Amino acid sequence: MSFHEVQRLLLLMNVEMEEEHAFQLFQAADTSQSDTLEGEEFIEFYKALTKRIEVQELFGNFSADGQKLTLLEFVDFLQEEQKEGEHASDLALALIDRYEPSESGKLRHVLSMDGFLSYLYSKDGDIFNPSCLPVYQDMTQPLNHYYINTSHNTYLVGDQLYGQSSVEGYIRALKRGCRCVEVDVWDGPNGEPVVYHGHTLTSRILFKEVVATLKQYAFQTSDYPVILSLENHCTWEQQGIIAQHLTEILGEQLLSTTLDGHLPSQLPSPEELRKKILVKGKKLQTLEEDLEEEEEAESEVEGEEEPELESQFESEIQELSPRSKDKNEKKSKAILCPSLSALVVYTKTVSFYNFAHSREHYRFYELSSFSETKAKNLIKETGNEFVLHNAWQLSRVYPSGLRTDSSNYNPQEFWNAGCQMVAMNVQTAGLEMDIYDGLFRQNGGCGYVLKPDFLRDSQSSFQPERPISPFKACTLLIQVISGQQLPKVDSTKEAAIVDPLVRVEIFGVRPDTARLETSYVENNGFNPYWGQTLCFQLLVPELAMLRFLVLDYNWRSRNDFIGQYTLPWSCMQQGYRHIHLLSKDGTSLHPASLFVHICTQEGLREEAGS
Repeated sequence: MSFHEVQRLLLLMNVEMEEEHAFQLFQAADTSQSDTLEGEEFIEFYKALTKRIEVQELFGNFSADGQKLTLLEFVDFLQEEQKEGEHASDLALALIDRYEPSESGKLRHVLSMDGFLSYLYSKDGDIFNPSCLPVYQDMTQPLNHYYINTSHNTYLVGDQLYGQSSVEGYIRALKRGCRCVEVDVWDGPNGEPVVYHGHTLTSRILFKEVVATLKQYAFQTSDYPVILSLENHCTWEQQGIIAQHLTEILGEQLLSTTLDGHLPSQLPSPEELRKKILVKGKKLQTLEEDLEEEEEAESEVEGEEEPELESQFESEIQELSPRSKDKNEKKSKAILCPSLSALVVYTKTVSFYNFAHSREHYRFYELSSFSETKAKNLIKETGNEFVLHNAWQLSRVYPSGLRTDSSNYNPQEFWNAGCQMVAMNVQTAGLEMDIYDGLFRQNGGCGYVLKPDFLRDSQSSFQPERPISPFKACTLLIQVISGQQLPKVDSTKEAAIVDPLVRVEIFGVRPDTARLETSYVENNGFNPYWGQTLCFQLLVPELAMLRFLVLDYNWRSRNDFIGQYTLPWSCMQQGYRHIHLLSKDGTSLHPASLFVHICTQEGLREEAGS
């Protein structure tokens, strides 16, 4: 490879280097003095190019000889910088064994520079705490104690006016960990109910195909329960078909009665409901009445009386059934088919009037849905009452009907009030889905995340709009050190080297919501260096989400997106950490990363800024 070819390669690698410096690296690697780089020479050139000076300095701060970290030196680093605590000695041995490339180093319990860099770049050196990756939370609490990964208009893969309805929407949602999917069901031809966005030009799919997809994919990503949010617009006859498809296709996966046949005093847990599909919808009567009827039926003597009871029940249904075509269609749609009603157990939907009415008239297994506007107003006006409501009952929040482009709201303000089922248009990438994916990245991606204890407390005094943290507030210091191999914004343009800057955004309660950014580095996406510290104040860190956003500075227009990574404060590791960047749709941008230092301090500092 000639020097001219090396210069072209540097442009492709997103780095614009001074010609003199590039030529020095080239000559140092060209040991054969042939004016070209071959084999090992190119490897040496690449090593010089990718040299991490900031990591070498850090290594030198703890290494007595600058060549290796002894076991004790590495333990000091883990305790002082990485805040690993008492288990640092055992951890140091495990990390040396895992990341030291030389066998002699492993035997002597020392870590070379290469091993140190491998550790920093690994999942152990990641900003996301690896102990939060598997299912690590208590899964035996009632359903209403969890945030639940919830999809809105799951059948749509595009907008809400002309978009395509497809079972692919359900496959994507379930594979990414959604545990509540929505089905809008309408009367279809040939007696078969169809799913689509009513009164629009969106395409239609058969309800039974959706149910078959649900059966196949419901538990591929997570064993925890799936809630089928049924928006039922069908006449009495096709409701019976809906119930038939649910029962016959889902079989034992479908929960059609309480777990033990008795009335519980609270909602069951995700653990108790493993591999079960729950129907959320309207119900003709209470769960108590359902169980009483079941007990009466069991206590009746078998024989002659049974047909009589059946015929009596059929005659009652006959009175409800809109057989006559002359009857008003609206009236027929208002009548709920008993066989469908019976499939709703722990997730009965009821209308919301006010919190006092809910406390007085509703039961723990009844839930209400709120438009985003209604929920925002309730949080603003009666925030603590909403928190207390969500401590005993499920709530679902859904996007405004004006979002015809399937855009999303910020889910954070609804999580702040303890709302469990904050429904998102998961097909639409962007800031809001970054926050959503960030929260549900933890706990094995199982779709359930335990709410903070002050949002589960039936006596909670927490006010989402005017929070007084139940725990100590903290100051968060983030030093943005460097970047590694950032992608180009437009890969088709060879000369379009990025000018990267890093923006750190905090989403949480209103006083904690903030954003700060570094200055930009000119013409270097390969190994930019910032070395700038950003300071944030957090009143309620337990609710905070951190988003790292890398942008290409553009003075003519808006800065262009390069990559992002979002995670909960509770899953963040302190110390020197790498952040492995993701694209707009959440896929990996490997090997692109940021190198940062994270430090939290108890209490608030007077100043915050960069």
